[in-house]
Order: sequence, then structure tokens, then C-alpha cells
Amino acid sequence: MSIIRQGSVGSVIVFAVLAGIATAPAYAQPMSAVSADDPEPVNTAPPAEPEESDLVDATDPEPDPEETVRPGKPGDTTNGEYCGPTQAIYTPKSKGTKYHKGVGPTNANYNGTSRTARSTFTSEVTGEVGVSVTAGLSTSVDVMIAKIEGKYDVSLSAKLTAKMGNQISVDTPPKKTTNAKYGVYRLKNTGTSYKIYSNCTTSAVKTVTSYTPMKVGWYLWES
Repeated sequence: MSIIRQGSVGSVIVFAVLAGIATAPAYAQPMSAVSADDPEPVNTAPPAEPEESDLVDATDPEPDPEETVRPGKPGDTTNGEYCGPTQAIYTPKSKGTKYHKGVGPTNANYNGTSRTARSTFTSEVTGEVGVSVTAGLSTSVDVMIAKIEGKYDVSLSAKLTAKMGNQISVDTPPKKTTNAKYGVYRLKNTGTSYKIYSNCTTSAVKTVTSYTPMKVGWYLWES
């Protein structure tokens, strides 16, 4: 249920969605105010959508069938070269920007007064956001995440949960609408993935774009 209270000019307008109470992570505590110094300030447009058309929820690739190539005896060329068990290689190449994946509906509050008003938003649902990738990932998701973390010194997760009941407050300018969407910020990364087989041949090198959860939080914009 939504409640909007508006008094005389200069009074505070409050937008609240009644929901269950949940403990929020440290970086998204309930009733956290947004200021110009915050890492995720109020934006001027809705969150951008990933451009890739073939994104899917990441899953680990199926294991390769048992290999029959084994090291030959001295002078035996039957099996040719042997490079050991098949290796799945992933190399991060280009760090992109953060994209916000929403959980639940977008809330909005219009300030019809002539003065700045305070808007408070509360998340209405709980939802889990995981990794999304384009086709071609040959390694496990955990290996890909570890490679990206090591290259760019960032902290990522295979899954993060945005919980119901998280709140945020922000100033809404006169005659403006503040829009708020709760969810998970994910880091975009482009890398290459391929396999080295036991006979020392390699698969085709695939370019893989991934979106990996970084933190739970709000995306705010004015209109």
C-alpha cells in the first residue's frame, strides 16, 4: 500500500511502500540519505540496459567426455603430443561500466510544491540477481569471477540478494519527479575464452561479455 502526504507549501512529501522489514547490507542501510558525495547519486535518466542480445543466466559448462589421448612410450608416436588434461582458459580483456538490474517495480514521487521536498522509498520484494553472459564461456563461473577480480582489484559475487524492506531517502526538487528502483549493480566485462585439449590443439577463441554482481543498492533518477 502506498501513502502520499502533502500539506501546505513547503511541507514534506513522503512516499512510502509498506513492506516487511529486512536487514540491509552495510552499503545500503535503511533510511540512507543520498547526497552529492554518495557513490550512486541521483541520475538524469533510467538505468541503461545491456546492449547484448544473447545474454543468458550463467551456468557452468558441461564437463568434457573422458579423454583417450595419453602420453606414449619413448619412440611411440601413436598418440602424438600430450599437453595434459583439457584446460579451460578465460582471460579478462576490458572492464566496462556498472549496470543496474532491478528487482521489483519502479517507484516514483512527484513534488508539486515550490520547495524541495523529501521522498522516502521502500523496496517491496526480495529477489536474487546472478551472473549473465553471452555465449562461449568455457570455464566455470567461479573461475571467470576470480580472473576478473584479480585483474581489476574488485569484489564480485556469483549471486546477490536484494531484500524487501530496504529504504532510502532523497530530496526531490520543486516540480520534479524522483524515480527509484532497487536491485543489484553488476560490472560489465569483456574477455576471451577457449580450451586447450590434451593433444595440444585449441578450440576457437570466443569473446565473452559478462555482467557480474557487485553490490545491492538503489538507482535513482529525476524526471
